[in-house]
Amino acid sequence: MSDMPLLSLVIWVPILGGLAVLAAARAGDDLVRWLSLGVAILAFLVSLPLFGSFDIATHQMQFVEHAAWIERFNINYHLGVDGISMPLILLTTFTTVLVIIAGWEVIKFRQAHYMAAFLIMEGMMNGVFASLDAVLFYVFWEGMLIPMFLIIGIWGGPNRVYAAIKFFLYTFLGSVLLLVGLIYLYFQTDSFSILDFHSAPVTMMAQVLLFLGFLLAFAVKVPMWPVHTWLPDAHVEAPTGGSVILAAIMLKLGAYGFLRFIIPIAPDASAELDWLIITLSLIAVVYIALVALVQNDMKKLIAYSSISHMGFVTLGFFLVFTIFESTGNVQGAAMGIEGALVQMVSHGFVSGALFLCVGVLYDRVHSRQITDYGGVVNTMPWFGALMVLFAMANAGLPGTSGFVGEFMVIIATFKANFWLAFLAATTLILGAAYTLWMVKRVVFGEIGNANVAALKDINKREALVLGTLAVAVLALGIYPGPLVEVMHASVEHLLQQAVASKL
Repeated sequence: MSDMPLLSLVIWVPILGGLAVLAAARAGDDLVRWLSLGVAILAFLVSLPLFGSFDIATHQMQFVEHAAWIERFNINYHLGVDGISMPLILLTTFTTVLVIIAGWEVIKFRQAHYMAAFLIMEGMMNGVFASLDAVLFYVFWEGMLIPMFLIIGIWGGPNRVYAAIKFFLYTFLGSVLLLVGLIYLYFQTDSFSILDFHSAPVTMMAQVLLFLGFLLAFAVKVPMWPVHTWLPDAHVEAPTGGSVILAAIMLKLGAYGFLRFIIPIAPDASAELDWLIITLSLIAVVYIALVALVQNDMKKLIAYSSISHMGFVTLGFFLVFTIFESTGNVQGAAMGIEGALVQMVSHGFVSGALFLCVGVLYDRVHSRQITDYGGVVNTMPWFGALMVLFAMANAGLPGTSGFVGEFMVIIATFKANFWLAFLAATTLILGAAYTLWMVKRVVFGEIGNANVAALKDINKREALVLGTLAVAVLALGIYPGPLVEVMHASVEHLLQQAVASKL
């Protein structure tokens, strides 16, 4: 273990760097871009030792930092990561670098404010994943809404104000219940430490209420059906970079909340109400995939696809209880949660890449309608190859990252119930259907119109961003071992918490 406050650096380097970018706004766009990129790369480099020095043999929190903050209420600046949160911090720092490069020439006005919003949001999101104090967690959880609200509201499409306010209201109203739950737990434990909450004795009635309150707060973020309606609007109106961060990182914060709060704090309520989450997850997997099939707007299609794929994540989390009831062991359950976590990382790569692909086309033609394209591969062969790769990963092709997580969750689902697995596996068919249909109409066929005939293939900057994601998708698809090993001890510990009754 190093003595460097790595987690503080991962949080505060991008936040302070973002403020520096704001201060440099008048120095010209060139300086702003390079300063933003420098800060993003520095944050990524600072996060790498988290993986390099991580001890995979223990479930204990690592890189822990602790300082008194508001002593009267026992609120501390308390940070630490385990095998569940550490990969998500790396995903955040990695994605932010690509988003800064992707916005290089595309953003024409208020460039400093745009870049600074992403850097400050990166620090806040890392803070959510690293916080071990509930108040600190809540401050970061709410704080990261503000930069995203501004990104959609200032640099978004024609309906950006409507989309931004809808995004803010949905996520904010859910968070109010989260705050009530955290305050209740404080009165039970006289502490705001999340790890103290895990061992707090909670009655069944209180567990059910906490479960429902936390569920609403986190379900809006994931988003689960039926509180998902803000996401397609937000995605369609957000600038490309906003869509990438929304899909790649923000949706994961909700899923992370399930593992950090709901299952360990309310295990009995989770076991009693697991059918509710499994049902909502399967509706998302099947119904939302059918909704994606009828979309004409590429961004909307990928947004609905995100909701469908995140249904897999919540399904993987809550199979634990069904598998434990039917088999009495938690081995299959570990595969479900690990598969869901791999799916979270993979979805970050794949959906982020697909939104960047749509952004590349939109920058050239200024349309997201599928009907305005056709035969893109004839004028943009390199772009066509990359987009097809990401589409295949989205459909769960073996050898890509999209396959690994879904396959693990489906196998775990078989251990729970054949019919659940059958329904979950339909996503592979439906996912292939909507993704390949989009690719067929956009990338292949005859050249659709004069706009497509005039297209130029991707430039070096776009090739760097999409190529990096292509490598990530293939690397995780071919060799997911290192990622799964990092999670294993933390997932085993979580399963012990899940099956240990508090009553």
